[in-house]
Amino acid sequence: MFEVIKNGGWMMFPIILSSIVAMAIIGERLWSLQRKKIIPADLMAHIWQLHRDNKLDDAAIRRIKVSSPLGRILAAGLLNRKYGREMMKVSIEEVGRQVAHELERYLNALGSIASITPLLGLLGTVDGIIRVFSDLAIGGMGDPAVLSNGISEALICTASGLTVAIPSLFFHRYFERLVDDHVVHMEENALRLIDIMQGDRESI
Repeated sequence: MFEVIKNGGWMMFPIILSSIVAMAIIGERLWSLQRKKIIPADLMAHIWQLHRDNKLDDAAIRRIKVSSPLGRILAAGLLNRKYGREMMKVSIEEVGRQVAHELERYLNALGSIASITPLLGLLGTVDGIIRVFSDLAIGGMGDPAVLSNGISEALICTASGLTVAIPSLFFHRYFERLVDDHVVHMEENALRLIDIMQGDRESI
């Protein structure tokens, strides 16, 4: 492995650094974007139970707020439920935008890595080929094996860049879709909460 990195030239270092950052982002997002962490399955039922038992006080709402991103959104609506449907909707939308933004954390960086690493690989390859032909210009053609080995080593950078870019692009698209899915489900839950609190729906 060390020989491959060494043969790839100096451009291998930013590619390796990009791969480490990409793996860290992917691992963190896989952990943070789990559905059970974002949208607990029993949260709406719990709120409904508190509402029926007249236990939906400020302390209960604070616990709901810190429980999950969905809880944070629903708590904003619950705090403003006495001001009517429109105020509940506005407060939920304001917090919802903040939560959606937080769910997209690091995705721009991951997308940038997916776009940049092939270019870094190409730059490293071009630099390697330039060096090969510079050596040929000085020393002559000599052994053709030297030329083929030099070009082979230069292409290591391109292969390495693509190796980092392909999974980064895949996970970037996957996480974008996952965030969109979470946002849609949180919106559905928020609308159900508004209906319940305003008397337009009787149960979960």
